This record gives sequence, structure tokens and C-alpha cells, in this order.
Amino acid sequence: MVDNVMSKTTVDDSVVLKGAKKTVLALQHLIAMFGATVLVPILTGFNPSIALFTAGVGTLIFHAFTKGKVPAFLGSSFAFIPIILTIKDLYGGDLAYAQGGIMVAGFMYVIIAGLVKFVGLARIKKLLPASIVGPMIIVIGLSLIPTAYSMASEHLVLAGITLGTALLINFKGKGFIKQLSILIAVVVGYTIALNLNMVNTEVIKESQLIAMPPFQLPKFDFAAVAITVPVVLAVFMEHLGDITTNGQVVGKNFIEDPGLNRTLLGDGVATLFAALVGGPANTTYGENTGVLAITKNYDPSILRLAAIFAVALGFIAKIGGVLISIPNAVMGGISLMLFSMISIIGVRTIKNEKVRFDVKNILVMGSILVIGLGSDLLGQLLNMNIGITLNETVSISGLSFAAIVGITLNIVLTFAESKLAKKVNNIKYNYRT
Repeated sequence: MVDNVMSKTTVDDSVVLKGAKKTVLALQHLIAMFGATVLVPILTGFNPSIALFTAGVGTLIFHAFTKGKVPAFLGSSFAFIPIILTIKDLYGGDLAYAQGGIMVAGFMYVIIAGLVKFVGLARIKKLLPASIVGPMIIVIGLSLIPTAYSMASEHLVLAGITLGTALLINFKGKGFIKQLSILIAVVVGYTIALNLNMVNTEVIKESQLIAMPPFQLPKFDFAAVAITVPVVLAVFMEHLGDITTNGQVVGKNFIEDPGLNRTLLGDGVATLFAALVGGPANTTYGENTGVLAITKNYDPSILRLAAIFAVALGFIAKIGGVLISIPNAVMGGISLMLFSMISIIGVRTIKNEKVRFDVKNILVMGSILVIGLGSDLLGQLLNMNIGITLNETVSISGLSFAAIVGITLNIVLTFAESKLAKKVNNIKYNYRT
């Protein structure tokens, strides 16, 4: 009898300890994704509470489509920020049109998932080589720098302290503290801002403790959709890189099992859902892959528990009030680092994929960078529109037009290169014979 009681107690204690450990590990994942996930809505105007909710639900959707095998977390995507801000300006601040564009982009993800399944990964990568994707990621990051500086310029000292704190932790921090660099830097900046009376505390006081997030349905317009869809080309390779890295950390090939088509499908449906209820696009998060590498615990159920926590946070309105009250200078300082890091990822893509700097690739990469970063300036200098006019007020330029030009140019030059190679081989053959 005593042995049975002791055995039962040991089992119960083991279950409790296992549950406590999972909870702590899940909270670490929640903290790792928190800063970046809420930063996107703060920068674009989307509601932070909805972003947390859709990140949590999106992660659960992703795990459902990937058979619960991939220990990944989905959060707000930075790649869509410049597009969201553009659409926001075009439609008088109505983000519902940005939702419509994002929803179609999510549907494009679903289509790409089907194509990957049908034609195979190798053929898809031929259409989107690193010589195209790398420069596109660089353009995404650099095009956001002016926005970040505009926010930071509201109080450069405060922005500098926030940025300096984040950089110091990134360079000198170790272990889990390094993963918290964004959160710690924001807390430091926010605390200083409180002492300088720069924080609007009224919005926090007016927020209810528990409240239903202000969900809203999307609106659709061809111009908004046309501007948004090309970004899918960049986030596709970002997704491929994240899943590959995640698999390398865990020691499994998730590209093969459960399959890239399933991970893309999960990401796409998660983005569809986010756009449907009023949130930004979702994407797999490298921050959480970093947590996996530190903890050496790859249990996907821990990520699902973190997702449930994120859903719960979406209904705590006080947190949303605190996030909204963060001064622009604080977020501007953090954004300068984050947006620069996006560009660095583009450079790493070119380096890691060992892109040859031959004439063809230089022309393709140069065209994307010049058009993506300088289309507005070129248009002013030449006194003409550099892009594709959709209607009287809207045209595709910048990243979207750069992507179209880059892909088209790469196809044409690759075809010409192969034709030239065949002619050279024929001349060599005739000369020998």
C-alpha cells in the first residue's frame, strides 16, 4: 500500500515538474517572438492584440498542416511593412485594403505549395535563384531605414540609448539574455521615456483589463493586391531559409518530412487567417529557432503551448495599451537595428548560396537594387514614372517592379546565355572536325 502511494506520488511529481518545465520553455519562446511580433503592428498601424492573437492561432494552424513535426513559431512578417505603409497612404489610412492584399498573398502561398508538390523544389528554385532573392531582401531592409530614422528623430538621444542597449546585448550578451535584446532595450527606452514624461499613460488607464480585440474584415482592390503579391517572392525564400535552419538545429530534414509543400501551406493558411480578422502577415520566426538552439529542447508541443499563451495575451487589453503607448523614438531606435539586419540577411543569402559575380548576375542584382531603391529618385530625374501604372493614382514601383524586372531579366539572360553556349560549342565542334 505504501509502495503504491509512493509510486503514485513520484508519478504525480514527475508530471508536475514536466508541466512546469514546459511552461517555462514556452514562456521563453513567447518572449523571444514578442518584441518582433508586436513591432510590426506598432509600425504599420495594425492592432497589437490582434497580431498576438493571429500569431498564436497561425502557429497552431502551421503545426496542424505540418503534422506537429516542425518546432516553429509564426509571428508578424517584416517583409510586408513597406507595402502596408504604401497601401495605408494610398487608401487614407484604411488598413482593410492592406488586409485584402495580404490575404491574396497568403493564397499565393497556397498555390506555390501546390506547385512545389507538383513540379518539385529544384525547378522553383531555378526561377528564384539567390541572385534575385538576396537583392530583394536587401531592398526590403534598406527601404525601411528612412521610416525608422523618421521615428527615431523625434528624440535622437532616446532612440540612441535604445539602439545602443540592443546592440550591446547582442554583442556582449550570452545565452538567453542575448535572445531578449529587443525586449530589454525597449524596456530601458520606455523607462527613460517615462521619466522624461514622454509616455501617454492615459491610453493605458483607459484600456480594459480583458477585452475582445477589434477584429475587422478585409477589403479588396486590384491596385492594393498588385502591389502586395510580388512580396511573396521574397518571403518564399525567407521561409525556405527558416525551415532549413530550423531543421539543421533540430537535426532533421523538414524540407523532405513533412515536406516544403506542407510548411508553405501552413504558412499560407496562417497568413490567410490573419488577414481575414485584421492582423499582419505571418512568417516563421528565426528568433524561436535561436531559443531551440540554446535550450536543446526541440519538442514541438512547447511551441504550441507558447502559441496558446499568445492567443490569451491578445485578449488582455492592458498589454495592448502599454504597447501603443511606447514612444516612436524608442521603436525607431530598435527599428534601425532590425531593418539593417534584414538587409544583412539578403547579403548572407548571396554569400551562402555562393552566387557567381558574372555579367548576368551583376546585371540582375544591379537592376533589382537600382530600381528597388531608386525608382522614385530616377522617376524625378527623368521626369517620368519608373514602374507600371495601374490607374490614375496607383503604380507598381520600388520592390514590386524591381522583382518583376529582375525575374524577367534573369529568364531572358539565362536563355540567351544557353543559346550562346550552344553556338560556341557548335563552333568548337566544327573546328575540330
